[in-house]
Amino acid sequence: MRVLSKSRFKLGLECPNKLFFTNKDSYANNKQEDSFLEALANGGFQVEELARMSFPGGDLIDGKDGDYEDLWYRTRNLLQKNNTTIYEAAFLYDGLFVRTDVLVKKRDTIELIEVKAKSFDSNEEHIFVGARGSLKSEWKAYLFDIAFQKFVMQQCFPDVKIKSHIMMADITKTASINGLNQLFRMTRRAEHRTGIKVLAKSIDDLGTPVLTKIDISDIVEDIENDVHKYHKDLSFKDVIEQFKTSYENDKYANWPTSYSACKHCEFKTSKEEKQNGLDSGFEYCFKEQHQWNAEDFEKPSILEIGGLYYRRGIDLFEEEKYFMDQLSRDDINYKEEVGKLSSTQRQWLQIQKEVNQDASFFVDVKNLKSEMDSWVFPLHFIDFETSTSALPFHKGRHPYEQIAFQFSHHIFHGNGHIEHANEFLNAKAGEFPNFEFIRALKQALEKDNGTIFRYANHENTILNAIYEQLDTSTASDKQELMTFIEGVSHATRESEHHWKGERDMVDLWALIKDYYYNPLTKGSNSIKAVLPAILATSEFLRSKYSQKLGQLRLTSKNFSEDHVWLTVDNEEVISPYKNLPPIFEDWSEEAIEKSLSEIESINDGGAALAAYGKLQYTDMKQGEIDEIRKALLKYCELDTLAMVMIYEHFLELVEAK
Repeated sequence: MRVLSKSRFKLGLECPNKLFFTNKDSYANNKQEDSFLEALANGGFQVEELARMSFPGGDLIDGKDGDYEDLWYRTRNLLQKNNTTIYEAAFLYDGLFVRTDVLVKKRDTIELIEVKAKSFDSNEEHIFVGARGSLKSEWKAYLFDIAFQKFVMQQCFPDVKIKSHIMMADITKTASINGLNQLFRMTRRAEHRTGIKVLAKSIDDLGTPVLTKIDISDIVEDIENDVHKYHKDLSFKDVIEQFKTSYENDKYANWPTSYSACKHCEFKTSKEEKQNGLDSGFEYCFKEQHQWNAEDFEKPSILEIGGLYYRRGIDLFEEEKYFMDQLSRDDINYKEEVGKLSSTQRQWLQIQKEVNQDASFFVDVKNLKSEMDSWVFPLHFIDFETSTSALPFHKGRHPYEQIAFQFSHHIFHGNGHIEHANEFLNAKAGEFPNFEFIRALKQALEKDNGTIFRYANHENTILNAIYEQLDTSTASDKQELMTFIEGVSHATRESEHHWKGERDMVDLWALIKDYYYNPLTKGSNSIKAVLPAILATSEFLRSKYSQKLGQLRLTSKNFSEDHVWLTVDNEEVISPYKNLPPIFEDWSEEAIEKSLSEIESINDGGAALAAYGKLQYTDMKQGEIDEIRKALLKYCELDTLAMVMIYEHFLELVEAK
């Protein structure tokens, strides 16, 4: 049976054409979904189980989603009672199918409670609807999802009053007990659904509630009445009917292509996927709607321009300027900045080099050298791995506070010797590692006044978060640790305090963005794109890092002396990240990041985040724990070594001039 489920409904909201490509083995799909990994990474299983405990005594409708009739039959039987609570209730109506997280029936009224592993601030005045009356973009898909659930339920029970709620962690609340997050243990069943072992006997054992149920019945009603629309030309009921008909009949919707939907389409194929015979949904759309041929798909398109202002991309697409060779400087609102590349200068560099098939890189040697001349040896390169815990570790802590569980630290000495000097990892279940983390970082960096480097804003954000945690703590050395943080970072806009340290970390990402462009990055400034690009570009780095580690002036805490960082396959440099071992269960970092691509909190390694979750919440044998820890240490070490390699490339370019 082909039914429009709520996950397919949400997919259709992104683009109705996707309903034709989803769940077909013949089409590439770069959003691999794995509910186990997602639950590990964002704490979803904990939040869901805690929500169920808030409505005790319910019946679980367990089973596979494909058993539509059976699940609906069992739900219908339970709803014959005047009063009942059901977990994962199932509703089937005329080709539509939904499962609800928690359902509470009291006579002729049903409470629909959608549980989300997200956080909100209950003090915020406009949570879901902005001051001007429009749905906030970050909540829109979730709210339409709930409206779809209510719609299907109402069709099944027209005479029942349905109230809609969403239940999430409230960041204004704090835990009143220690170890709240450890009271829910995770197992994995054969059918890949999540199984939970709850160590608490009742909700009373969990202390003060940190989840809040919010009534959104009025918002859902407005969606049903088309006060809020997802697609401006379709009513809510029309959206449902069109999606259902398309999916039920396995029919291509022929929904117009757009910049917003096509830019991040998951149904594109890589070269390897094409070689393996997978089809591209992206290409199907453009062949059908724009009559593109094979040559058109080889031409650089505006969808590939890095950092293009979203509204500008939409306008260009609507003007049918699909290809970079159609653009002028005016099309991207080209502007120059003094002393560094503006965002539009970078975009124009990318456009010119793509159109002219120019593989040479750009570097502003003068300004880059000026920056480098201010740096003090020895140079320190640091990278953090972090997570957020849905449920707090300790009494007095908030939901979804930042957890810093790992760092790596490389030192580049003035004589050229490179030392993997320090590393920290505390992923022990139930321990709040942040203060131990900052003590270890302080000890690693306080021995000299050398310049400290990070890549992007993440490390500075985390230090700010720990600063606030220390400020409200009773740690005996909190003032000393806060002073250290003030010295190596700067306050964010959200901080109540203001500082800029004398050793404020230098952002290598910003230096790349301001002074360097390599066309092999395709406009991306991510270290995962920049590293293989510079390795492919720099003969010096290729020669150096194709040697065994033991032959280099380089130490390592996690790799053997015969390890080789750089390999070449058919004249193509293979990223060192791809040569790392799978972090667990045969999942590579790339595969995990694709699986977790919808989780908003991921701004560092998705693999590390998922692995940390597994160490925290899954019962494992010591051997598996040890293997995951080893893999985490290797991942983080490579992150800081990658920064060293970028520095070496900069040094090579400056010295060449």
